[in-house]
Amino acid sequence: MNTPAPAHPTAGHTGLRLGLRANLAQFTLLVAVNALVGGMLGQERVVLPLLADQVFHLAASAFALTYILAFGATKAAVNFFAGTLSDRYGRKPVLIAGWLIALPVPAMLAWGPTWGWIVAANILLGASQGLTWSTTVIMKIDLAGPERRGLAMGFNEAAGYVAVAATSLATGAIASHYGLRPEPFLLGAAYAALGLGMSTLLVRETREYARAEAALHPVQSTAETDLTTAQITRRTSFTDKALSAASQAGMVNNLNDALAWGIFPLLFAAHGLSIAQIGVLAAIYPAVWGAGQLLTGWWSDRVGRKHLITAGMLLQAAAIALVAAGTTFPVWATAQVLLGIGTALVYPTLLAVIGDVAHPAWRARAVGVYRLWRDGGFAVGALLAGAIAAAYGLTAAIWTVAALTAASGLVVAIRMYETHPRATTAEGSATA
Repeated sequence: MNTPAPAHPTAGHTGLRLGLRANLAQFTLLVAVNALVGGMLGQERVVLPLLADQVFHLAASAFALTYILAFGATKAAVNFFAGTLSDRYGRKPVLIAGWLIALPVPAMLAWGPTWGWIVAANILLGASQGLTWSTTVIMKIDLAGPERRGLAMGFNEAAGYVAVAATSLATGAIASHYGLRPEPFLLGAAYAALGLGMSTLLVRETREYARAEAALHPVQSTAETDLTTAQITRRTSFTDKALSAASQAGMVNNLNDALAWGIFPLLFAAHGLSIAQIGVLAAIYPAVWGAGQLLTGWWSDRVGRKHLITAGMLLQAAAIALVAAGTTFPVWATAQVLLGIGTALVYPTLLAVIGDVAHPAWRARAVGVYRLWRDGGFAVGALLAGAIAAAYGLTAAIWTVAALTAASGLVVAIRMYETHPRATTAEGSATA
């Protein structure tokens, strides 16, 4: 049995120290960078569904959600390659490339004359997010070491989704005063410029930290460390019970996030809510989700991963059902809080599972495969929710996703094994 590495190990002759405290300045900088990454996504959460409806006159259909489909499919595919590219060329060049791709997105959203421009902007945004968010995840895992991986992912995801919430609230307020375009997207332009500057001038390469951690691991056969990308993809997607359960849960989680992004604002507007009220509701969910991850990532380092993920998926299902059953602002606000709590239980914990199981030699690629499945949920959610909404109405689409989310939680409960070393050891002692 492998013994956990010490909290702040030093890797041989490299002198590199793993751990949050030992790398606090660089870790904090990466948290700030990921907040800007989240802000780029937040600029769309309120405005784009209303833009589709009120400016481009698209009904609640699969076509109206093509921007989410374009974003999710592109981000999922780029996620897959982000890990491989960061292993080959380093983390920092991939991060900078992601920000360069993001630069034209706000202008395309603000002044694009046809819906095709909006879809094209979301293809670029998906590619950018696939590179930037994936790389900040990998870099934080590199720095954190094995003992505080859940906490590190909590900080990463909290920064991103609190920024999504704050930007959603801000763009909703701006749109209610100045209109849907172009003013709300000026925030995104500022985020892209600042993110590119910070990543270029201040962020340091972290690939050597992963190599340093790999050197601390007990010697393993090359069959376990020198895996091909195809082998890693197969293991993460299908054969390893924990990795595959995490991959499907991540996919369903983002499937219901696509619902919240594309369908919820239309439902709220259909019941007479103002743009400002829709902005508040759109902000509550990622705000609770983001802030909650500061606790849940830390918590998973102490009690383990599996039970938090199971509980989170089931709570998300209940919250989505409450949205479908509700008709008033207070009910929907309660549902958004519950949905945020459920997602906070799941999101950093799933990433921590990948970090627990994957060897440092192929961990970046495993993160890429997991994020391929997870962000593929945006595309699946856009197609599924759009098709059902067009055929049977908005409420039917929401009930369907609630049922799928509950089923995903049951898959985790049945298939996943516990992956955190401390929780696994405690569980084994209790049953001995």
